[in-house]
Amino acid sequence: MSALTPPPKGWFHAPHGAEKVWIGVALFWCLVLSIAMPFWHYAGKQTSDGEAYKISPQEYLGVVHNYIRENKVGEETVRVVNPVTEQEVETTIPITVPTADGHAYLVGHNWEWYPVLKLRKGEEIKLHISSADYQHGISILPMNMNFHVMPGYDHVLTITPTQTGTFDIICNEFCGIGHHRMTGRIIVTD
Repeated sequence: MSALTPPPKGWFHAPHGAEKVWIGVALFWCLVLSIAMPFWHYAGKQTSDGEAYKISPQEYLGVVHNYIRENKVGEETVRVVNPVTEQEVETTIPITVPTADGHAYLVGHNWEWYPVLKLRKGEEIKLHISSADYQHGISILPMNMNFHVMPGYDHVLTITPTQTGTFDIICNEFCGIGHHRMTGRIIVTD
């Protein structure tokens, strides 16, 4: 039988037995999730109620560079691999603290989160996040914090670190050839 010949008469049989049970389970689960998603959107406090402002990627990069110039407290030397040439190079990344009024800026671009943020436990900050090139997703590990970051918008999230340590940032939205190496860090101290 080839793919172009019609199936023989009587090939279709209505679901029966265990097949009906599994169809029922799948339908029930779809209904549960259809109800749960809007419920958790409003009741689960998992959706950002932060602010967002339109800003060009070039303007946002200017804001980030000014922030770094005024709030840099150190540098970190890291070895990175160029995703195109696969060459390993050494580079420095600035370490910054929030501004006096509690704002910190983070940008995702060309497969890195920049700069490293140094925060204090228990101090509320306004975290500004944007992208300079593509849509990215920010995940802060080991916490369960995920957020989509779009170019052209300054997303402002109000956060208060509750534990000390070093937290890795990864990109969870495929953004190109260097996506698997797109990382950053947040350091929280007492």
